[in-house]
Amino acid sequence: MKPTLFVLAAGMGSRYGGLKQLDSLGPNGETIMDYSIYDAIKSGFGKVVFVIRKDFEQDFRDKILSKYEGHVPVEVVFQSTDALPEGFTCPADRTKPWGTNHAVLMGKDVIKEPFAVINADDFYGRDAFEVIAKELSRPRDRKGDYCMVGFRVGNTMTENGSVARGVCENKDGLLTSVVERTAISYDDNHDIVFTDENGEVQKLAPSTPVSMNLWGFTPDYFDYSEREFVNFLKKDINTPKAEFFIPLVIDTLINSGEATVKVLDTESKWFGVTYAADRPGVVAKFAELHKDGTYPEKLF
Repeated sequence: MKPTLFVLAAGMGSRYGGLKQLDSLGPNGETIMDYSIYDAIKSGFGKVVFVIRKDFEQDFRDKILSKYEGHVPVEVVFQSTDALPEGFTCPADRTKPWGTNHAVLMGKDVIKEPFAVINADDFYGRDAFEVIAKELSRPRDRKGDYCMVGFRVGNTMTENGSVARGVCENKDGLLTSVVERTAISYDDNHDIVFTDENGEVQKLAPSTPVSMNLWGFTPDYFDYSEREFVNFLKKDINTPKAEFFIPLVIDTLINSGEATVKVLDTESKWFGVTYAADRPGVVAKFAELHKDGTYPEKLF
């Protein structure tokens, strides 16, 4: 069974200043998602599922989905703040989405095979997709047998502000912890730093493995996620900015012994458009990747 690619494309794009998922960055108008879909198909994925917001569905279908016809089966699911378990009601003052793992939950009814989760606005590189496709294609005989692609944090930075990354620790190739750090940046000495929960500035070595939200799951992950989302809501439903992140669930399952997460190594270098100032550099990188033959003149 070929794995499915699950693309998280419901982000607000507030820091970038627009719907960056739909932004044309390649030399022929390609979006970052186009490169991910192309690399995923080449690596052996058999279906693509997008999670988006309902309010830009028509733009998304017109500009994005139409180009994949005849190349790969696609489906769309929707994330909204009122998509909550029975017994819970979204607070009236809640405007922020519930987070990445809530977005993942939206795929439960359409994904029945092993799947990889990616962000719509991150460029991961062909090697990363090949590595995770191979891992997801192997037989499994138990629940909670997951994986992730670990990027080196020094290969995932932008010069134009801070980034959010899941900082990882692993032992014998298995993830032992992942903590979401929402403001990793360069300091004045060009060291990579973040501020921890105690307000202390901490340095990260450039080789530190981080999650770029390139996760590999089997469908049992949806059941665990539903359970943990209820636990999250019981605690934080009235906290306006609280988010139900994938690393939160992963850390819980690792600590409980219900799951193991194999850390897959890649030397791929991330780039993306976290900020509007990132755009010119990304456009130049895509032009070079077409010029050197990494990608054909036209992807689709």
